Amino acid sequence: MPVFHGAQRDTVPQTLRTENVVKGERMSPCQLDGMVSLAEVQATMNELCQQEANVTQRLNALVASQNELKRSLARLDISRATLGSQAVSTRAIGNTMLSNAAVAAKRISAAVSRLDLEQARVKDTLHVVEQVAELKTCVLGVTGSMGAAQDWEAAATYLNRASRIPPEVINGSFAEEIVPTSEVPDLPKTTLEQAAESLQGLFLREFQKAAAENNGSKVTRFFKLFPLIGKSGVGLDVYGRYVCQGVAARARSNLNAGTGGSQATEGFFYANALTKLFEHVAQIVEHHGGLVQLHYGAGSMVRVIERLQTEADIQGGIIIDTWSDERSIDRRLTDIRSYAFTFLVQSFLPAPPLRSGTPRAGSPNKRSVPGDSRRQEEEGIDTKGIDTLLSEMTAMAARWSLYCRFIALQCKVRRQSCFPPVETADYSTTQEPMQGKVEHEILKIPSFIAASALNRKIADRITTPINAMTTFLLRRSVERAFQLDEQPSGLSLNLAKPPYSHAPYISSAVDDVMYIVNQIVERSLATSQRSVVSSVLPSVTRVLDYDYIGMIQRKMRDESYPKAAVQGALPPENTILAFLVLINDLDVGCDYVRRIVQSWLEGFHGTDSHGEKAEGSAKSLDSLYPFEGDALHAANMLKSLQQGFEAKAWELIGDGIYVVFKNVVKPRLRPLLSDAFRDIDYQMNEEGHAEGKGSTEDNDGSDHGADEGAQEHFQRGWDALTKPVARIFTPSNHERLLNTVISYLADVLEKRIWSYYGRINEYGAIRLERDIAALVNIVVRGSRYGLRDAFARCTQICLVMNMEEDEWAETQSDVVQEAGWILDGDERARARAMVQSRKP
Repeated sequence: MPVFHGAQRDTVPQTLRTENVVKGERMSPCQLDGMVSLAEVQATMNELCQQEANVTQRLNALVASQNELKRSLARLDISRATLGSQAVSTRAIGNTMLSNAAVAAKRISAAVSRLDLEQARVKDTLHVVEQVAELKTCVLGVTGSMGAAQDWEAAATYLNRASRIPPEVINGSFAEEIVPTSEVPDLPKTTLEQAAESLQGLFLREFQKAAAENNGSKVTRFFKLFPLIGKSGVGLDVYGRYVCQGVAARARSNLNAGTGGSQATEGFFYANALTKLFEHVAQIVEHHGGLVQLHYGAGSMVRVIERLQTEADIQGGIIIDTWSDERSIDRRLTDIRSYAFTFLVQSFLPAPPLRSGTPRAGSPNKRSVPGDSRRQEEEGIDTKGIDTLLSEMTAMAARWSLYCRFIALQCKVRRQSCFPPVETADYSTTQEPMQGKVEHEILKIPSFIAASALNRKIADRITTPINAMTTFLLRRSVERAFQLDEQPSGLSLNLAKPPYSHAPYISSAVDDVMYIVNQIVERSLATSQRSVVSSVLPSVTRVLDYDYIGMIQRKMRDESYPKAAVQGALPPENTILAFLVLINDLDVGCDYVRRIVQSWLEGFHGTDSHGEKAEGSAKSLDSLYPFEGDALHAANMLKSLQQGFEAKAWELIGDGIYVVFKNVVKPRLRPLLSDAFRDIDYQMNEEGHAEGKGSTEDNDGSDHGADEGAQEHFQRGWDALTKPVARIFTPSNHERLLNTVISYLADVLEKRIWSYYGRINEYGAIRLERDIAALVNIVVRGSRYGLRDAFARCTQICLVMNMEEDEWAETQSDVVQEAGWILDGDERARARAMVQSRKP
């Protein structure tokens, strides 16, 4: 190993440290100590020398660039000296030449400002002089026009011109000095005020005189002059009193025309009188609104409308009070509240023991009710008169609603602007009064309408009686419908006997009750009154739930319950038929209510069932209820009516379907399966299997896979079981019954399949699968393929029994073990082991 001298050991590390510092690195002593040969040291020295040369080259380049930097700095110093001399010259120019120009410019600017100020003051002075001259002209013109000339329009025009002059000019000392003359020595303000007061009194007298003379042209003449003299409020008030006098006179004339005669007791006299009152007010608002807004400004007609509404409250209240007394509303309400509904109450009492025989129509429980008391009740209240009163009250409420809509629209438009044209109601005295085109938009009822005395009167004397009378009429109609109830004739469970009536087979009470329900719903919605809908529709729901459905429920329970007289036998045919008809009554009733509700909802929000705009539809909730939120509220009440009735009816239908299944179908269903599989042996050989298969294929050319006897037995038994009931039932009721029957049949059929465990061979398993498939085809025929899902367990059991070994092995894999299977793993294994040759 070479040995370094001390100098060499000191030099080499120092050189290495220098290069490592230049490169940004530090060579550790361990690296030097690791060198064990001269060649390594020599190589390291060469590398360090090369790095030293590179560093030297970079340092030389850096030093060379410093010369260029020095030359740039020298040029910069020269430029600074040049710019310094130029700055001195610039300051000299500014101090000697531009300072004088700046002083002159400032002096000129100040002079121009003074000139502008003087010019503005001159213009203001001229404007004041012109205004004072205008004021003097107006003062002299007012005085002259009110003198011998008596030109009231000119005087009012001069006052109107004077009103445009600012008050500070009128009250100024210059005007007080210039305007007064020897003819008019008073101050201009005093002169104008005295003239305005004098003209106001004159116009009032002339207006009232023209109104007393019924001179329309003079009324209009002086009405237009009030805003010119600054008395718009006085003009609107006197005009309001004038039109209210006309409204009162017309209303009294219309009312007196029929009071005390036969007109007041026949037809809709009072409803027409109220309609004419609303039409008269609407015509005034429609025809005079433009004139009022033209001369008094936008929104001024609202004040007249409020004054008209006050008069309408008085006259409308008189009409309603007279109508109430003439129609004896309070006495009728007392009679309605005291009506006992004897027939309905008797139907709620416990029924006597059920007797066999055909039930008599007209009594739900065959209880005798004293004829005299029932006859007295029926004679005490005139149901036809109540119906006529409801029609009249509906018309009055509907006219009030349309009137409120018109006033709300007019107030909204008048407050916004007097220029855009507005499409308003056509209050023409035609066969359909107040039925015109009304701008369709969401409105808010004006506060003075909501707080008006007529609104409270209508709510108390019309809206509240409508609810009471409607509830009575519906309950009485339900009672009367069941009293006169008639069952469909000629019904029989014997398919050889055709029925005399047509499907659907329902009692007459359904059509009678639903006709009244449709009429009541239509009337309540036609009022366009939210309060009427909120009270009437829930009442309809309660009556249908507790009286209509309750009556059917008690007839099903006490009168027509299909119960066999002897255990093991079928119930009497007439009882079964009556029970099926009652279930049909519920289902058809649901269909009627659904159609009634949907006829109103399909045009809701302005679109029909096809998505097109439903304009002019008589049954559009949006057109009947324009105020904010009312149409949605009415739609929700209709939906609540349908949902509440359907919920209770469907619950009772479900109970009735279960009773039919339990007492009529179920006792015959298990024997039917026993007969179908009675003589079938599923332990056959190949020869027997081939004969059975060939026999089936020869029958109709298709492989049904079932023995001819088994299929025919089940076919005949199933038709005899289901077709008589299906002929009586509605399609939806038959579908419900079939779902119940098939669910039970699938369970029974599955138990029968499991009962063949160990008593079936491979050929028998094939035949069993074909038999089950044939039975399922018979049950679900008629496009009822969705009912096949009930037999999924049965078909899967037969499928597993007849699988090949390789298919069965695939089903045991983890991938397909649970895919699409209803049977669990143990059940599939049990089904696989049913065949004798595969038993474990």
